[in-house]
Order: sequence, then C-alpha cells, then structure tokens
Amino acid sequence: MQMTRQRSCAFPSFRLREVVSIYFTMVAVFLLILLLALQGTTPTENSFPYKVPLDPESTLMLSWNVTYPEEMVYFQILAKELKFGVLFGMSDRGEFEDADLAVLWSDGHSSYFGDAWSDQKGKLHMDSQQDYQLLKAHNTPEGFYLLFKRPFNTCDPKDYLIEDGTVHLIYGFLEKPFHTLEAINVSSIRKGLQRVQLLKPNIILPNLPADVRTMAITAPHVTIPSQETTYWCYIVELPSNFPKHHIVMYEPVITKGNEAIVHHIELFQCAPEYNTYPQYNGPCDSKMKPERLNFCRHVLAAWAMGAQAFPYPEDVGLPFGGAGSRSLRLEVHYHNPLQIAGRRDSSGILLHYTPTLRKYDAGIMELGLVYTPVMAIPPQQKEFVLSGYCTEKCTQLALPPDGIHIFASQLHTHLTGRKVITVLIRKGKEIGIVNQDNHYSPHFQEIRMLGKMVDVLSGDLLITSCTYNTEDRDKATVGGFSIFEEMCVNYVHYYPLTRLELCKSTTELSYLQKYFHLVNMFDDNEICTCPQALVTQQFSSVHWTTFSKDVLKALYSTAPISMHCNQSSAVRFPGDWDKQPLPKISKHLPQTFPRCQRSTSNIGSTPIILKDKRQNARLT
Repeated sequence: MQMTRQRSCAFPSFRLREVVSIYFTMVAVFLLILLLALQGTTPTENSFPYKVPLDPESTLMLSWNVTYPEEMVYFQILAKELKFGVLFGMSDRGEFEDADLAVLWSDGHSSYFGDAWSDQKGKLHMDSQQDYQLLKAHNTPEGFYLLFKRPFNTCDPKDYLIEDGTVHLIYGFLEKPFHTLEAINVSSIRKGLQRVQLLKPNIILPNLPADVRTMAITAPHVTIPSQETTYWCYIVELPSNFPKHHIVMYEPVITKGNEAIVHHIELFQCAPEYNTYPQYNGPCDSKMKPERLNFCRHVLAAWAMGAQAFPYPEDVGLPFGGAGSRSLRLEVHYHNPLQIAGRRDSSGILLHYTPTLRKYDAGIMELGLVYTPVMAIPPQQKEFVLSGYCTEKCTQLALPPDGIHIFASQLHTHLTGRKVITVLIRKGKEIGIVNQDNHYSPHFQEIRMLGKMVDVLSGDLLITSCTYNTEDRDKATVGGFSIFEEMCVNYVHYYPLTRLELCKSTTELSYLQKYFHLVNMFDDNEICTCPQALVTQQFSSVHWTTFSKDVLKALYSTAPISMHCNQSSAVRFPGDWDKQPLPKISKHLPQTFPRCQRSTSNIGSTPIILKDKRQNARLT
C-alpha cells in the first residue's frame, strides 16, 4: 500500500513538470520565430516607403525599403512601358562603365534575370556571384513589376558597396531582343542617372500636436522653362505681427505629374539686416533678381528626391516668426532634360507648426570653411582635400556646459565637391563621425536625419573636410559664393539653440602671401605680391606644377588658421581668433570594414529564366 501511494503521488508530479517544460519551450520557440520574422521580414508590394521616378518621363519607377538587421535593401521597379527588358544598377558617380547591374532581358521567346557588371568599354558580363536575388516578377494592368533584394556589402569585388550617403543609380531600356547578356553594350541603349540616399535612417514619424497648423509655401503656378536646369526663386512674406512659432515637421508638396522634374526644394529665411525685401518671382540667376535676396540664406527646410517628411525631435521645434525677418525665399530646382515646354508647377514645402512652444529651440550652425578665395584648389586635381575647423577654444566659449545634440545635417559644396565628412574630436581623440558622404554630389543636397544623435560637448573639436576634383579645369578654383567657386560646409541641425551660429576657419592670409613669394622664386616673379593685388588674381598667375600644387597642399595642412567663431549677429565672440595653431589629433578613428555577406547559394553565372506561372513574367 505504501509503495502504491508513493507512485500515485509521484506520477502526477512528473506529468506537471513535463507539461510546464513543453509549454515554456513552445513559448520560447514561438518568441524566437516571431523575433526572426520581425527582423527579417521580406517587404510586401505595399511596404516600400521610399519612391522616385528614375527617368524624366516617369515610365520607370523605383521603390525601396531597408532592413537593417539583415543589412539588405529591397528594390521594386515598376516599368510602365517595357519592350525587351531593363537594366538597373549603381556606380561610383553614375558611370555606365565598371557598374554593378541587375538586368532583365528577353531574347524574343524567354525572359531572363541576372546579376551583371559592365567593363570599361560598357560591355555586360554575368557576375560569378549572383547577389541581386530575384523575389518576384509579374505583369499587372499598371505595368511590369520586378522585386529583388541585395545586401549592403557582398564580398564581391565587382559589386558596389551600399553605404550611408548619396547613391548614384543608373538605368537603361532594352528596346530590342538580345540572345545573350554579353551582346548588350550600354553605349548603344537609352539610359539615365538618378541620385538618392538608399540607406534612410529608421525614423518613425511622430504624432503631431493637437494645435498644429500648416502653411504651404509653394511656387505660384510657375511655367517651367524648357531648359535642362532651372533654379526658381520666389519671395513670400509671413503675416504681419506673426508671433514666434515652432516648426515641428515639414514635408514636400509636389505638383502631380512633375515628380520627375522637381529635383529638390529649399526654403530660406532672410536675414534681419533689412526690414523689407523686394518681391521676386523668377530664375535665381536672372540679372533682374534683386541683390538683397542674397541675404536670404538661413535654411529652414530642404527636400530632395526620395526624401520623406522631416520631423523634429520630441520637445524640439525650429523657431520662425516673431522678431526675425518675415521674408522667406523658396528655391525650386527643376531638372528638365527633355526640355518639356509649357509645364506648370506649384511645388513647395508644407510647414507643420504650433503656437505652443516646445522646451527647446532648434538651431542651425555652419561648420567648415569661410567663404574666401584664400582657400583654393589647383587645377587638374583628381582628389584635393580642404579642411575647416570648429576649434576647442570656440566650443569651450560658446557652447553650454552640457553641450548640444546634433540630429540632422546638410552637407554642401559647389560643382567640384566629391566627398564631405565631419569628424568629432574630444581631448585630441577622434570619437565619431557626425556625417559622411563618400559619393557626394552637388546636384543632390538634402537635410538628412542622422541615424543616431551626436552629442557635442563644450571644448570639443569638429573638423569638416571636403574632397574636390578639378580634372576638367585649367585654372585654380577659389573659395566664394559663385557656383564656379567652391564651398565646404556642413549645416548641422541641433538643440538647444545657442548664440554660436558659425564656427568656421580659413588659412591665415599672411601665410598664403608667403606661399606666393616662394612660388615666385621659381616663376620669374609672374605673381604680383603687391598689397593691392587680389588673391584671385594671384592664384590665376600661378604656374601650376607638381611643386606649386604640393606646396599649397602642405601650406593648408600646416599653416595657422583664422577662426570665425561668430554669434548670430555675425560678430565674433570676444577673443583672439587670428593666427591660431592647427589643432592636434593624437588618436584617429580606426579604419572599419563593413561586414559582408557571402552566400554559397548564389554562386554561379547562370541567369534565372522567367517563364513559370508563379512569376508570370515573360516580356514578349
């Protein structure tokens, strides 16, 4: 009896433990599956938040999404009109040679998809590693859809490394059948270029406050000129007695049908130096444009193709109205390569603002180089770097003890700019990158939200460096405001607002004069070094040899600098800012190599044949 009772007690106890164990195991497995599903979910056809037209007629539309846990970009291409195929890809600066390509083509009977690359003559070759992975291809009444994905980094030397910053996308139309991929040469097809930022930060748009108001600042039914490039300027006035408000978000307003022509939009606030600004509605480069409009340079908003709404952080708003200038300048860049005539446009920026002021005012600070001809790039240079400094002395004096928080950045150069980077240094050691664009284009500029807030403390150093290419120029390119001169600027958006509005540097002029004297010793005194000679004239007289170029580069990397540590009134903070020694850096950031994804399942150079019922993708 005693043994029987022991067994009857032990049996149900064992079953309970077993059931509990199985239950928690199933829960754990379910949670693991759910976690993996959430991290690596393949986007559906309706989950592509970013969209741009690739061609000027919007017959080829690109949508995309990014999954950071997978380090994967999902692409969806809609071809509204498709004959015998399409190619899509990426290259360093939009070249069709040495490009990384995904190609859809037809031989007239069957359709094929493959990962390819182009050689220096533009001839296509099937890649031995197929990293553009086809997910779906199908016909619809709207057009032909192609869905595929590609990792950021593939370990394949023939592939483009997708990184943060500008990406030059290329596309082409195949208008006749090709029996093999190798028969295609990009030199003989209709093609084009589009620029986007593929790796958008994963930012969720916030709920707007209940008392939010909207203000649409748009072009007044402009007739877009029938020329390739137009910058259109329009002056608007805020209502009289318009009190201080906070902009909490802005977004683009694009006239339907003009999505492929409206390239980018900027909104500036005019400086308070003048009480009134003349009305103007016309091309920004017109001789009829009032000169006073050049003082409308304080950026309020900027949008470029592919960008979505721009929200400010919680408790932060960008002030406008109140004691500042009531005049705003809208600038719309129209890219009209087909020179379409008679197209009307009312695109612009929609401001979401509130009268209930948030805890912090957002500010915009200029980092980089002063706009001066003292800083110049010699001609025939593949890569020439100039750096501007926001020194420890300036941030120690002008920033609050707890520092500031940078949440967005707009990089800016003129036509010869190729790369821009701003590095944060603390106590002589590089600790992080504020913003970087290794494929920067002056034709694609937008305010970009940072993936991670950057904290800058009092006493920190910020260095902004720009890389220029002047291989197509025969004379020196000097710093200045003209589009044919150069700039190196990072407009950082931050909070809380401080009095520091401009933190930039330039090489001391007296040391540049020593450079001209030195070069004169080898140039038979061709350069006028008299006091009345302008720097631009002196640079134009330099005989550009390897020696004169290398000495100028050495001068910029060693000579003392003049700091512009300026308040919002454009007056420098008190102190001695001239002939400051270049900051010293004791430790640089280690070189990082992106993790690449090599898959054994995509080795091979055989294209995918699109002819089964699931894909429903025969082109002909």
